[in-house]
Amino acid sequence: MTILSYRSGEQVKEGDQITYHGEPAEVEFVVTERVGDPSKDWYLDEFPKGGFMIRATSFGHVFVTDSHTDEDLTLLKRKDTVPPFCSS
Repeated sequence: MTILSYRSGEQVKEGDQITYHGEPAEVEFVVTERVGDPSKDWYLDEFPKGGFMIRATSFGHVFVTDSHTDEDLTLLKRKDTVPPFCSS
């Protein structure tokens, strides 16, 4: 399985808030192996090393395949996660 990462070394994950060419964007999904969803598996047929789909506010969707070499792609923050339940 391929691991896609930002130039910072952090792994690309679904829901990441990023900038792409200076524009705000979000990672919609990451494809590195077949998942049984024809709409996502198609990307592996076309791009065997995988990639990820981003949705940029100003220009729409882009499928990125070489994240680690793209200097115009920056992770801003991870998708908000629900903190674990804490008992008092």
